Amino acid sequence: MRIVIGGQIERTAIADLVKPLLGGKDTLQVMSDLEASMAMQSGQADYYLGACNTGGGGALAMAIALLGMDKCATLGMPGKSATKEEIEASVQAGKVAFGFTSEEMPFIVETLINALKERG
Repeated sequence: MRIVIGGQIERTAIADLVKPLLGGKDTLQVMSDLEASMAMQSGQADYYLGACNTGGGGALAMAIALLGMDKCATLGMPGKSATKEEIEASVQAGKVAFGFTSEEMPFIVETLINALKERG
């Protein structure tokens, strides 16, 4: 699994949460949101994670523009976080780019990475 971290805020913090959850063959790169979205579009990455203050603006704007809304999901916004079931449903629906705020980041990242591993 090849993961890129984009978005506008907390890139290093997201990477620090993702790293311990990855297996030996998985890769993780921290990039600008444009670089990360382009890596997804070109097939150099499998999944995009990003954060911003709303969860769907700066976190996903470039991903939505390059990949399309049908490939993107907002998993957390101010005052509301997706449940485990909603995160798993997003993965099963074929979403590959995920945005959220920093509020529930540890829960969202752990639940999301586990769901992506189960998807294979």
